[in-house]
Amino acid sequence: MAVKIRLRRMGAKKAPFYRVVVADSRYPRDGRFIEEIGYYNPLKQPSEVNIDAEKAKKWIANGAQPTDTV
Repeated sequence: MAVKIRLRRMGAKKAPFYRVVVADSRYPRDGRFIEEIGYYNPLKQPSEVNIDAEKAKKWIANGAQPTDTV
């Protein structure tokens, strides 16, 4: 199973809000995921990013690959 740390798009049309999730790479972008580890809001000035560092380190140690965007 290839696990990725990636963004999951949420929010309304033209008002994106992203959740940082750990998901199997075979699932769609907004599909099933394993765990939510944070969020990213690009509409606030400055952009708001909140990621649980402990969970992210745990998943990276277990082999999860963060995407370029994350």
